[in-house]
Amino acid sequence: MKRKQQEDDGVEKAVSTTTVVATSSNTMSTDHLLLQSSSKLSQKQDYIFHGGRRHVRPYYFEFISHVNKRWTGKTIVDLFADEFKGRPRDYYVGAVKSGRIKVDGEIVPVSYIVKSSQKITHFLHRHEPPVMIDDVVILHQEPDVVTVCKPASVPVHPCGQYRKNTVVGILDAEHDLGTLFPIHRLDRLVSGLLIIARTAAKADFFRLQIEGGLVKKRYIAKVIGVFPEDEMVVDANINYNGSEGRSTAEDAISSGDDKKVKGKPACTKFTRIATNGTHSLVSCEPVTGRTHQIRVHLQYTGHPIANDPLYLNQHIDNLETYIAKRIDAGERKMVSPDDYVYSSEDFSIDPMCTNCPKLIPQGYEEHDEALWLHCVQYSGTGWEYECPYPSWASL
Repeated sequence: MKRKQQEDDGVEKAVSTTTVVATSSNTMSTDHLLLQSSSKLSQKQDYIFHGGRRHVRPYYFEFISHVNKRWTGKTIVDLFADEFKGRPRDYYVGAVKSGRIKVDGEIVPVSYIVKSSQKITHFLHRHEPPVMIDDVVILHQEPDVVTVCKPASVPVHPCGQYRKNTVVGILDAEHDLGTLFPIHRLDRLVSGLLIIARTAAKADFFRLQIEGGLVKKRYIAKVIGVFPEDEMVVDANINYNGSEGRSTAEDAISSGDDKKVKGKPACTKFTRIATNGTHSLVSCEPVTGRTHQIRVHLQYTGHPIANDPLYLNQHIDNLETYIAKRIDAGERKMVSPDDYVYSSEDFSIDPMCTNCPKLIPQGYEEHDEALWLHCVQYSGTGWEYECPYPSWASL
C-alpha cells in the first residue's frame, strides 16, 4: 500500500528545534501558541502505546524552507496545494490567512507570489505515523559509543514524517544519552545492530574506516526456496528509482552486450546457513552499500526475502494475500489504526488540523511487519559489535 504524500515527505525540511505548547484559547491564529525552546528531541510522555504500536502525541512544529526555482512565481497557496497534496487547498488558504504560513516572517495575502530564496515557514499540528511497539534495546554502552538493536519499522533518525518515532528520538526519551551520531543506517523495515557514536570524534573514527573500506558487515535473511549450498557472489549493478522507491539489479549479461549497464556497481556475498525445503536462512555480506542492495540481490538470485513487500512481486501472484497470511497467530497482531478512540487526556484537538481527532496522519494505511532481514555484525580495525538473532531466524 502507498501512503498519500504528506507535507513532510516532500522537499520542505524541518530545521526548527522548537517545542510548542497550546494554551486554552481556541482561536485559529498562532497567537495562543507558546514556543518553548528545548534541547531534547523527545520525552517519555510524548508516546502513546495502543494496538501493538508506539504512537506519538500530536504536537506543534514549525517547518522552514526556502523558495526554489520550481516554486518561484507561484502564489503561496498554489505552491502548497501543488507541492504538498496531503492536505486540501482550503486548509492552506486558512493557514495563510491565519498566519500559520508566513513568508520572510510576515503574514501575506493568499494571492501573494513568492520569489526566489524567500523563507517560508509553516506552523502546524504534527501527527507522526506509528511504529511497532518493540523496545530499542541497548546492547553495549561506552562513554563514546552505544550499540542498540533497532526494531523493524523504526527509522534511525528524523526524516520525512518521522521525528520522535525514531531510534534517536526514542533513545533520547528513554535513556537521555545526549547528542548521538548514527554512523550507518538501516532501512526502516530492517532490524538489527545499529552503532551510534556519542562524540563527534568517535563518529569521525568510524566514518574514516567506512570510507576506507575497512568495515565488514553481516546480515541474516530468511528467503524463499532452497538457497544453493555453496557460497554465491552477486556482482550486479544497483539502479535505484526514487520515484518508485525501489531498486533493480543489472549486469552485462542481463542488459545485453550492446547496452550500457545502468546503476552503481554492487557486490554481495551469500552463504546458506540452513534450509527446510520451503525457506532458507542466508548469511549476507554486502561488500558495497547501495539502496536495498541485499534485498534486490536476493531477488536477483531467485530467492527473495520471504516477506518482502517490494521484491516478492515476481514470485507471488497475489502479494497482498500472501503478506496478510504471514501476519498470523505466530506474528504480532495489530488493530486497525481506525480503532483508536480519541481521548482528551491523550492530546488536544487543533481546530485547523486535518488529522485530528485521529491519532495517525491522514493517508497512513500500512500494517508494518518486520522484514526478514536483520543486521547481526559490524567489524573494523580493532573493534567488533554483534546483535542477537531475531525470533524469526529459525526453521
